Amino acid sequence: IEHARPVVDSSKIFIRVIAPFKPFSCSGAIAIVVRDTLKRAGVENVNLRGAYLLRHSAATNMLRSGATLDAVGAVLRHRSPETTAIYAKVDTTMLLQVAQPWIGSATCR
Repeated sequence: IEHARPVVDSSKIFIRVIAPFKPFSCSGAIAIVVRDTLKRAGVENVNLRGAYLLRHSAATNMLRSGATLDAVGAVLRHRSPETTAIYAKVDTTMLLQVAQPWIGSATCR
């Protein structure tokens, strides 16, 4: 890390890199930063992903680490549990870890 985060009176994660160091006034600015960063990294279809991809990745990693949907919803500042439930999608790797053996001689594929 070349530069440390300046001391600011804000708990927001994303702040301006040029003084005055304050949080962004709208989420659209963060979406642009994420989109441009993904483009530089060579990720395709960034216009369809942007900040959603960042939020979805964070939510998925939290769930894989054992966080509850309520905890994920709080971090993402969702008003409704139904919104957070969108992130509770099937994770095949995790399902294989908890799947019970199939009864009888047939295998589960």
